Amino acid sequence: MGASSSPLRIAVLDDYQGIAETVDWSAIPRPVDLLAIREHLEPGDELIARLADREVLVAMRERTPIGADLLARLPSLRLLVTTGPFNAAIDVPAAHRLGITVCGTGGTITPTVELTWALIHALQRHLIVEDAALRAGRWQQTVGADLAGATLGLVGLGRIGRLVAAVGRAYGMRVVAWSPHLTTERAAEAQAELLDRRALFETADVVSIHMVLSEATRGLVGRDELAAMKPSAVLVNTSRGGLIDEAALIDALRANRIRGAGLDVYSQEPLPAGHPLTALKNTVLTPHLGYVTENCMNKFYADIVDDIVGYCAGTPRRLVKS
Repeated sequence: MGASSSPLRIAVLDDYQGIAETVDWSAIPRPVDLLAIREHLEPGDELIARLADREVLVAMRERTPIGADLLARLPSLRLLVTTGPFNAAIDVPAAHRLGITVCGTGGTITPTVELTWALIHALQRHLIVEDAALRAGRWQQTVGADLAGATLGLVGLGRIGRLVAAVGRAYGMRVVAWSPHLTTERAAEAQAELLDRRALFETADVVSIHMVLSEATRGLVGRDELAAMKPSAVLVNTSRGGLIDEAALIDALRANRIRGAGLDVYSQEPLPAGHPLTALKNTVLTPHLGYVTENCMNKFYADIVDDIVGYCAGTPRRLVKS
């Protein structure tokens, strides 16, 4: 780890909002040489050149994939910290083989729940359209859709899904749910009704996805599911872009086979300029903001600093296992 007086070279990836420069790093017992990379750089020669002398690398969630090839080209790297307790974009076994310690952080789930409902409200009440119309001098262009009495369909009923369900119930919505291993008893604990997969898509007025992305769930919402939805229904995704067949969703939105989609996550992030989704008028799009709040970022950075302090002391914390 080097002598205590030697600078600790830390790099923070994808620091879009410039938060890293405002953090108090003084608890770290070595002088800190901070490189905060605000732009997104794909794994490759430019990123490797920027990180070549860095002993500590901080990954902001899954914004940059950190695979075995990238890790093998960073000979100075000894500590990799990810925000959150795990990160599907990091090859943790490869890091361990190279002698790199991998640590995580805590976090909060309520910001994602709140953004889910922000997207639902924006779709149901046409907030983007009405805001633009009002700024252009026009008054009342649309008729909104009610939540009270409507059916909320949750694909996934874990920690986030349960909180989304609680808000739906507060609005007087019927809450239905499905996931591959969800039981009637577990659904009932969240005051939701278990439906089979197709029935959920046929029944729901609002479908909201709250699943972990894996090879088993990739493309979980495809052409068949979209075709089963009501033409008046909307789809919301604040989980991971790969859960939806994006090409099928674009086709459904273009043809108005569903009323709209609210998306915070995409198959490719950052979403490229000119992406087909950005040309559609029946979408509300946000740039993966689900967890990006002051409280969550404060928690992330407090644990990042604590992880680095533990590393310097030889007692690493919040270890991420293979």
